Amino acid sequence: MKDKFMNTDLASLDRRQFLRGSGVALALPWFESFARFAHAAEQPVRRKRLACIYMPDGVPMPLAEDPAHQDWAWFPHGSGRDFKFTKCLEPLEPLRHELTVLSGLSHPSGRSIHGHSNADQFLTGAPTGTRGDYKNTLSLDQAFAAHIGEETRFSSLVMSTDGGTGTPRGAHTLSFNRSGRAIPAEHRPKRVFDMLFVKSDEDAARRLALSQSALDDLLVDARSLRKTLSTHDQKTLDEYLQSVRDTEIKVAKAKRWINMPLPKVDVDHLQLDITPEDPRAYIQTMLELIYLAFKTDSTRVATYQIGRENGVGVSDYLARAVGFRLTHQLSHDTKEPDGWKKFGTYCRFLSEEVGRFAAQLKVTPEAGGDGNMLDNTLLLFGSASSAFHLSRNYPLILTGGKNMGFKHGQYLNYAGDKPAGGAWDGGREPWQREVTHEDIPLSNLFVTMLQRLGVETHTFADSTGMLDEV
Repeated sequence: MKDKFMNTDLASLDRRQFLRGSGVALALPWFESFARFAHAAEQPVRRKRLACIYMPDGVPMPLAEDPAHQDWAWFPHGSGRDFKFTKCLEPLEPLRHELTVLSGLSHPSGRSIHGHSNADQFLTGAPTGTRGDYKNTLSLDQAFAAHIGEETRFSSLVMSTDGGTGTPRGAHTLSFNRSGRAIPAEHRPKRVFDMLFVKSDEDAARRLALSQSALDDLLVDARSLRKTLSTHDQKTLDEYLQSVRDTEIKVAKAKRWINMPLPKVDVDHLQLDITPEDPRAYIQTMLELIYLAFKTDSTRVATYQIGRENGVGVSDYLARAVGFRLTHQLSHDTKEPDGWKKFGTYCRFLSEEVGRFAAQLKVTPEAGGDGNMLDNTLLLFGSASSAFHLSRNYPLILTGGKNMGFKHGQYLNYAGDKPAGGAWDGGREPWQREVTHEDIPLSNLFVTMLQRLGVETHTFADSTGMLDEV
């Protein structure tokens, strides 16, 4: 196929433009040159994006009298703007003024349910119950996708480490459509990469089957395009192509992770040859795919479920990134020597990777718009349980969205001075104990998020108002 740009006036190009080679096509980022020739308005482009990332199994919550409390409690010490990260969230210190940590929020319909049952309703707030089939409702990301999705090639990007939909109260996806039906999550980085950046035709499929780079046949066309761009856009193109190339290499490496067999109770799966680089590289790749999808404006909505609850699925191997065998077991072994430290070390690993993703958005200028990509991207990171299986006081971090009016640089502690916690001693679990503090509905935060994302709504699920403090 000949270079399309040699035969096309720049005035006809738009943000959905592709760089085309023989059988493959690469989605391009936004270029100021395109807007200039297309007589775009002088006002900056106003994009708004949403990414939601879920971690399973809750977080470390040693009691205040426990020596581990100072270093390995997940929630910060202090409140308001006077707070200090523990070692669990310490990697986020460079983003301190870009985020808000929240405690004391949860969905009312899930508060008396075992924590491993609630990933299904993390973004919906639906009363999914304790057993059997259930009726879910629209998830937060899909509410925003319905508002913004037609402006991009893909209305949303739905991903998880385990893939598919999972089972009732054992979801492998955070996303549910307006009918409450689970939207299958993609777990294969190669599939996501090809969907975002490679033209789907027989020739492309044949070339990719031979493991040839999606970029190889595009570089000549890229050089031709480069000559037509401004100096600023030339740099943008070079950086973008390098980012795609780097991600493509990581996608290839992630094949090893995808080919890992699922855990089985009747075999010793603890001796599998998994190196620390495997799970770390996998998570990095999944988050970089979201970054590239946002950068090319292929979508403005993404979800990523890092793991399924209750230690089921390949995601239970993620703790090997920091030297431990299985992830879910860390939440059970906090009473063992260094138990809180081990669980906290894993949570620190997740903080590192989510922080890396947010930092990447922060250093990337918003093409044609104000500030950087993080200023226009709202990132929600959290879990639907906190202390051991407790479906209350969700650990939540809201990052980005400064151009949407979010304040940040604060810890909004709605949980009080003595939240539930401590190691499980074999007796009644925290979720079974008498409630001493009433949480704020998490959906109040969701209403606030949706309004600032541009969705005209005053309610979501069981909301009772807004959360103006953010």
